[in-house]
Amino acid sequence: MGGPYRNSRGPGTPGRQSPVAVRPEGPGCAGTTPPAEALSTAPEMSYPAPRFGDVSKRWSADDVWALAPDTPSRKAAAKVARPASWPVRCMRPTDGGGGPGGTEVLWGECAGSGAQPYLAAVHLSAPDSPAYRCSCPSRKFPCKHALALLHLWAEHQVDEAAEAPEWVADWLAQRSAAAERRDTAADPKASTRRAQRREERIADGLAELELWLRDQVETGLAGARDFGYGRWDAMAARLVDAQAGRVADRVRDLSTATAAPDWPGRLLAEYALLRLLTTAYRHRDNLPAPLRATVRARVGLASAPEESVHDTWDVLGRHDFPAGQVRGRRFWLRGRGTGRTAMLVSFAPRGRTPESPVRVGTAVDAEVAFHPAEWRAAVVARHAEHHGGPPAAETVDEALEAWAGALAADPWLEAWPVVLGGAVIGRDGGWWLGEPSGAALPLHADSSPPWRLAAACGGEPATVAGEWTPRGLRPLTVWACGDRPVALA
Repeated sequence: MGGPYRNSRGPGTPGRQSPVAVRPEGPGCAGTTPPAEALSTAPEMSYPAPRFGDVSKRWSADDVWALAPDTPSRKAAAKVARPASWPVRCMRPTDGGGGPGGTEVLWGECAGSGAQPYLAAVHLSAPDSPAYRCSCPSRKFPCKHALALLHLWAEHQVDEAAEAPEWVADWLAQRSAAAERRDTAADPKASTRRAQRREERIADGLAELELWLRDQVETGLAGARDFGYGRWDAMAARLVDAQAGRVADRVRDLSTATAAPDWPGRLLAEYALLRLLTTAYRHRDNLPAPLRATVRARVGLASAPEESVHDTWDVLGRHDFPAGQVRGRRFWLRGRGTGRTAMLVSFAPRGRTPESPVRVGTAVDAEVAFHPAEWRAAVVARHAEHHGGPPAAETVDEALEAWAGALAADPWLEAWPVVLGGAVIGRDGGWWLGEPSGAALPLHADSSPPWRLAAACGGEPATVAGEWTPRGLRPLTVWACGDRPVALA
């Protein structure tokens, strides 16, 4: 990078991977009574795809399109998101004003190629909302009809109705009953026995992994590039059998390390981190409680939230990532009053979109429950949401100091949130993001060249939030002209 910037690299372990309502034509809002066969074959699309929570503001069109599982689904939904395609399109408000825009449920009938319309509904006010129901045969969640109905609602092109038709009421009753069943406490003794058996299986799998790692090092690294996927996948499959899924993902990712220019160092570093994890798990009972919780989380053992914190949380950014056979999504939050960092994580099978409990660039007045490790948290109560402007920035040195502290608590840490103010892009051998003092952070390879960031900044200094990783900074959100957030992910 030319000019005054000095290189600042993190202390991480090298080589780690880390809107006017329209009266519908035809039947009234209660809709016609659908044939029984239409409902009997309707798939239950109640898997909670991305949700934005219990906020007072109605979603925008961009919020709706963010729910699409893929680009083809969005394009297909746009074609049917026309009032002419929906002779019935209605909404029922919530009693207490909860739900986005004060809406409890949407429903509608979309004309299709057959004699009977497709019946679609979206539940917006439940804790796991939005949830979807449609009589179409699509296996994508949400389907194009649910997306189109949401888009019409976002554009204020659905009518308000006091009562929902019978098929919608029945679906809501089923969802309520299912939620009650989920809340029923399980047998604690049986749960304890299952947990003990799983920990034993994980221990056996990690012991086998430790022997495998020793073999890899004793054999040498020279031939690692010739292994293909078979050697990694075989060990990963054994770990899956041992119910150590997160460790299996790390082993499977070893194949990508051999494609890097500095692959020997990266591969050896990954081996070392895996060995550290197996050793830590073997001695977990002797570890301090915070580190023991981290080790348990890193091998894939779930934990319940332990501490709730009420604050106004700036939503710094979002990053989607592959996680084995599923898709993952994480949001970074930072409390204005407490200064605490929170990470919201969700997963979904392929073809579905991970849930989005918050919106990037907003400030959320909420109660957040923290898990005992990884800064992982969940929003348990939301009171208000507004556009908060750029979050408080930090210097490069402060960001790296925070990373070092987080890495000391969790040696397997893959990313940490960073907010730089007055940041500009530069180039010196690689791409960098610098601050007014002259300090700069190198950009991650998957963010280089940073054309989207450059376009959003318009050549001017801006506030940029991103993830610092052992392989560089991944910009996620930029606040430029007018302090409007632009999500880069």
